Amino acid sequence: MTVSTHVLDTSAGRPAAGLCVQLLRIEGATATVLSSAETSPDGRVSALVPPAIDAGAGAYRLAFEVGAYYASHGRDTFYGTVSIDFIVSDAAGHYHVPLLVSPFGYSTYRGS
Repeated sequence: MTVSTHVLDTSAGRPAAGLCVQLLRIEGATATVLSSAETSPDGRVSALVPPAIDAGAGAYRLAFEVGAYYASHGRDTFYGTVSIDFIVSDAAGHYHVPLLVSPFGYSTYRGS
């Protein structure tokens, strides 16, 4: 399985560069951090699953630290973290999870 993301700051009309993202595996009430990364100048993280980890089917979460991102730009925000939970059904599949974010709203979808 591979996981990627692309974050766009819709309030600024540009990629959200330098935003911290964590990939977590969810098992019951336990969330285990598998990796952390920072978005590129284009707002992307192309590979969130470390090669040494055998991440199979199951429940996962992407946690985007939007509060710190907006604070670094001198802007207030309603959200500290945006968490997106998703299900991986194909352990060999690619999962692209984009985030469109502004200080007071966000949207996501399964990309390709």
